[in-house]
Amino acid sequence: MTDITHPKGLAPPYSGGAPDDQFTQDGTATTTPGGRRPGFHRRWVPVGGRVGILGWISVIIAALFAVPILTVLTQLLLPSDSEVWAHLRSTVLPQYIANTLWLTLGVGTIVCVVGTGTAWLVTMCRFPGRRVFEWALILPMAVPAYVMAYTYTDFLQVTGPVQTLLRDLTGWGPRDYWFPEIRSLPGAIAMLSFVLYPYVYLLARASFLEQSVCALEVSRTLGCGRWRSFFRVALPLARPAIVAGTALALMETLADFGTVSFFGVQTFTTGIVRAWTSFGDAVAASQLAGILLCFVFVLLFMERLSRGRAKYHHTSGRYKTLPGYELRGRAAALAIAACSLPLFIGFLLPAGILLRMSFAAGDAQFGPRFVSLALNSFTLAAGTAVLAVILATIMAYGARLRPTRTAFAANRFASMGYAVPGTVIAIGVLIPFAAMDNAVDGWMRASFGVSTGLLLTGSIAALVFAYLVRFLAVSLHTMESSLSRVRPAMDDAARALGHGPASTLLRVHMPIMWSSMLTAGLVVFVDVMKELPATLVMRPFNFDTLAVQAYNLASDERLTEASTAALTIVAVGILPVIVLSKTIARSRPGS
Repeated sequence: MTDITHPKGLAPPYSGGAPDDQFTQDGTATTTPGGRRPGFHRRWVPVGGRVGILGWISVIIAALFAVPILTVLTQLLLPSDSEVWAHLRSTVLPQYIANTLWLTLGVGTIVCVVGTGTAWLVTMCRFPGRRVFEWALILPMAVPAYVMAYTYTDFLQVTGPVQTLLRDLTGWGPRDYWFPEIRSLPGAIAMLSFVLYPYVYLLARASFLEQSVCALEVSRTLGCGRWRSFFRVALPLARPAIVAGTALALMETLADFGTVSFFGVQTFTTGIVRAWTSFGDAVAASQLAGILLCFVFVLLFMERLSRGRAKYHHTSGRYKTLPGYELRGRAAALAIAACSLPLFIGFLLPAGILLRMSFAAGDAQFGPRFVSLALNSFTLAAGTAVLAVILATIMAYGARLRPTRTAFAANRFASMGYAVPGTVIAIGVLIPFAAMDNAVDGWMRASFGVSTGLLLTGSIAALVFAYLVRFLAVSLHTMESSLSRVRPAMDDAARALGHGPASTLLRVHMPIMWSSMLTAGLVVFVDVMKELPATLVMRPFNFDTLAVQAYNLASDERLTEASTAALTIVAVGILPVIVLSKTIARSRPGS
């Protein structure tokens, strides 16, 4: 380990003893004749003290982004005499709860099994096509769930190619056979599962790559076979990653609107949008959103509780090449089938159907109208991505300069929006923005006799703010991870050369973090491109995006025309998927 020293007077405070206290990598202290202790040092992380300018900026950002969530939660505490809420509570609320529970249970089970199984196969086994499956299994992440719903509806409906071929081969009529109904709760579970399993696959594979070979070798010496080592050693060690990936998939399930709405499955997201757009009742919509938010918090609490006090960290500094279990014959064929099935269902077949529909007919408005939709989508996505990376860099760098409890809490609070469905954020943004607009308009009328109208509500600024609340966590976690890999000695060296915090960030950290910043911006860009419920509720009048266009056309049963916008969204989502795959492949230390 390289000796890390700090110029006199420039080093941060350290725990215990003199400022030059240092420790070896295994935690034991050694001393040189000069009193210095070479080796890997442990930096003292202060928990109090001054927050700093960047720290207070982080607090302000976190407070602003917490407003939508707190607004929704406060609605649960307000008395309501709304007739719409009373009607929903007595009629469809039990169905919302039951469908939401069954949806999360079904999706959670499938993504856990598929994601973990395929991650173990491509990481620890050797079979034909493994190198391709390593990155190809992430491709379904590029397909929005509602796009999957449109393609499979066209493919499996009575007039679709599957049932048409079945009738041609058998001579049956439409009433002579039973065929599973795709527009149903099981259909929604299947669509969401084969789009969301990459969350578990990514985290589980990263965990398997980082595991110690020593533990696996010890299990083999104790008589465990390959699969017993997997169930007894590798799987328990990967448990936090698997649970975290499943939790992410379930949060996306709770946030989904396009799939469940198109399939006619009544969940909280469909109820929220209907209460807001059809009934125009903000109280009923916000109270439904509050209940859905409670679902999310319970899910996050259960994910944290499942870890308990167990520790899963790597205790050895030895990293050797992972053993490759060579699969031949039937075992290799089964592995190929297990990896091919989710890839075929989640990406290859939907992409093929979209290409066929797009080339066969496509969007009749393809031309100036489509260019306008694409420009709207790209403008929103690019603007949000740039702002998200800038804000995330400021917050992560502020916490690095002064790692206080305040800065840490602000960053974690600002990240909370990613766990909140887009419909909930939309309601939480519209209520305070509408109140602010009304207050400003009332004051201007009383003071100057001029009406300002709606300044924020229904504007691009409000929509971008909702996107930032939803997706800031994506860029913030990426920037925090990137900054953590920059040695503290580089900050000290920059200060010794006369650079301040801003100059150090621009001339030292940003060149090192440039690839991570591009990755964070790219992921946020694609997430905004795919986002439907927040856009549907908050978009300005006569302002549509590709996602809204695809949803509107599909809702009108114009599935072929919806294919053009849907295919564009899928194509844009492929690039960050490949970037993520390469990042995961290089994640094992020493690789």
